[in-house]
Amino acid sequence: MDFLPKDIQAYVGGHTQTEPDYLSELERETHLKVLMPRMLSGHLQGRVLKMLVQMIQPHNILEIGTYTGYSALCMAEGLPTDGKIVTIDKNEELEELVQRYVKKAGFESSIELKVGKAMDIIPQLNTNFDLVFIDADKINYLNYYHQVFDQVNAGGYIIADNVLWSGKVVGDKTDKDTEAIRHFNKYIQEDNRVENVLFPIRDGLMVVRKK
Repeated sequence: MDFLPKDIQAYVGGHTQTEPDYLSELERETHLKVLMPRMLSGHLQGRVLKMLVQMIQPHNILEIGTYTGYSALCMAEGLPTDGKIVTIDKNEELEELVQRYVKKAGFESSIELKVGKAMDIIPQLNTNFDLVFIDADKINYLNYYHQVFDQVNAGGYIIADNVLWSGKVVGDKTDKDTEAIRHFNKYIQEDNRVENVLFPIRDGLMVVRKK
């Protein structure tokens, strides 16, 4: 995921708003106790997500892939007062950790965690969304996109993480995850129902606006 030289990364981080203490604590605890801590969004991407939410001002956000809750907490910072996030993750072992930090941050009324398979839960959500953040299993990225598209309001956004996949998308890798991300990116680029920009932030954020 580290595409920039370390001194440039340090400069960027040093000129980006600092994160709240509870996010620093969550990042440390994730690295100490949870498998694959690189899945956590981290400082720069977290501040970007907060800023995007502040700019878009969504009232309803759907997050597919909670992990330890870092990105949901970042987005909650930027929510309007009546905004809400529904975040879905299949790993029930992380539920206590997520809920503990949601409470610590004071976002109990803003963030609702649903534990289970996203593709089973999404059809049960009787809500339209202004923003959907996809950061779950890469094989199903396009399935998630198709599943949520009609529930995204016109002018709403879908943001997908890891669309550069550590640079593998431009190499000769042919594993299933890499191929799934390539296929997803190609589909978005050719979808005339949307406008899109791929931001080379951390591991790549595909920002899609529904026309």
